[in-house]
Amino acid sequence: MISIGSIVKARYKTGSYVGKVKEERGKFLLVEILAVLKHPQQGDLHNPKQTEDVFFHERRALAHYEKANIPKTAVSRYEEEVLDYADSLRTALEQLQQTLHNEPASAYQQLALANLASLEKDYFG
Repeated sequence: MISIGSIVKARYKTGSYVGKVKEERGKFLLVEILAVLKHPQQGDLHNPKQTEDVFFHERRALAHYEKANIPKTAVSRYEEEVLDYADSLRTALEQLQQTLHNEPASAYQQLALANLASLEKDYFG
């Protein structure tokens, strides 16, 4: 059972995080972010991998200690070690970059990699 204070895995938009449950809010849980498991995809959530006739969003990972309302259906117990936020962010970013590098060349790939390079500079200086 998940309760206040539980350490959880939380899916938020296209990212995945480790967090601590702070409050119950009806169908949602307020989760404080402790680590990043999967960096959010870049671009338009409603038109994945599209670049034409869409607004191509730069999607940041949720910040360390940021709190997010997450549907209870997107939250599960997390039993593993909670990694350091900065280390987990770097690993998640690198994994997404590697996935993109392994895809065939496309306009989406180029824009997404450019966004991630910009985010990397912003995250780590």
